[in-house]
Amino acid sequence: MAILIIYFIIMMVVTVLFTKKSETVEDLLVGDRNIPLIPSALSIAATWIWAPALLVSAEKAYTWGIPGLFWFLVPNALCLVIYSPYAEKIRHKMPYGYTLSGYMKSIYGDRVEKLYLTQLLIITILSTIVQLLAGGLLVSSIAGVSFTVTTIALSVIAFSYSQFSGIKASVITDALQMIIMLVVCLVLTPMSIKVGGGLNSVKIGMNGITGEYGNLFSLKGKEVFLAFGLSTSIGLISGPFGDQSFWQRAFSTKKSEVKKSFILGAIFFAIVPLSMGIIGFVSAGVGMQAMNVGMVNVEFIQNYLPSIMFYPFVFMIISGLMSTVDSNLCSITSLINDIKSGYSLSDSKWTMVILLIVSVLGANIPGLTVTKLFMIYGTVRASTLFTTILTLNNVELNSSGVAMGIIASLVIGLPIFVYGTLNEVSSLIVLGSLATALISGTVALIYTKLREGNYARKKEIDKKQ
Repeated sequence: MAILIIYFIIMMVVTVLFTKKSETVEDLLVGDRNIPLIPSALSIAATWIWAPALLVSAEKAYTWGIPGLFWFLVPNALCLVIYSPYAEKIRHKMPYGYTLSGYMKSIYGDRVEKLYLTQLLIITILSTIVQLLAGGLLVSSIAGVSFTVTTIALSVIAFSYSQFSGIKASVITDALQMIIMLVVCLVLTPMSIKVGGGLNSVKIGMNGITGEYGNLFSLKGKEVFLAFGLSTSIGLISGPFGDQSFWQRAFSTKKSEVKKSFILGAIFFAIVPLSMGIIGFVSAGVGMQAMNVGMVNVEFIQNYLPSIMFYPFVFMIISGLMSTVDSNLCSITSLINDIKSGYSLSDSKWTMVILLIVSVLGANIPGLTVTKLFMIYGTVRASTLFTTILTLNNVELNSSGVAMGIIASLVIGLPIFVYGTLNEVSSLIVLGSLATALISGTVALIYTKLREGNYARKKEIDKKQ
């Protein structure tokens, strides 16, 4: 628990020294809309580094070698690059906006806004649950403190500095957290390779613990793509588009730096899961039999590196998880601001508290795993991907078509994916992912064309009459 106390003190000191207490809701949500490039990029990277980036990257490298790490790392970094021009577009289209749902309301009206709000709120809750679940498992196993107590402690810490100055506190603490993560990675990775016997252990580990996964295009590599890579890629590429944390940074970053901040953020981000993946390779290369595959990098560092190195590693994990939690706390205040007129600073604090209470309760549900929750979360995000991209590309859609498309996506695609994920049926996972991602936009386009056709026919009939 000493690490949590130290972490809390550092974050509070940085927040108080480098930010001012928010005095208005505008200040809390978007600051002065002038966050510079480097802090913004570091914050974007830190926000995107959550439990899967720190734990799943190592797990997939350990179990599935090169294909496992590739299908986790590449879409994870690429999605921020793909998102960057759209972040720039929404900033130009709505320079004084706060949320994606607010932008969609300006195009399609209240019904579509409510659907987007619902999805964004669900995603924010699920994301926070994942972070508290992973952090609770790690800290409680190390410190011998109850899991529930740990999740509550993590929540209190995140709230303490997030409520002080909102997005400004989130960005400045994120930047510090990202620097810590980069430094720790750059120290731990070469040390892990050295104690594992050198680069040869990495080479052996690239085949996975079973030795069967050394090639992306082998039969085993294709199996990884179908079982994990395709659905994960869809979920990840959808990620920033369906996450208010990133829209909030698009609205908060200096206007001329928005696109560059996301591209640079992708580069900063990639270093961390790549480092964790290499540790996963080394773990497989030395033949380590993980007690908990989902925490293979934790076990390797505990068992193979000097004990003094374990504490910076734990600090890095906590930094990565909490950077996402504090971003979620800021993002949910933006979303509730869309719902409640006359939203105040007091309301924002209660919003943060309610999110944390719900997330603590969710994290304590028996049987939840980080990996499965991550995949379900990613698929929920995909339900609005197509309609968002079409809209930002100035494709005219009918508002009823957009609404029906999103509902159809969630009603048809998501249940198939969830069932496939929970029962580990690869074909259903793939089908559910594709259906969720494609249905919303396809339905919206078809409905719009049909309405246009009906309107044109009606005009022609009216002319003849």
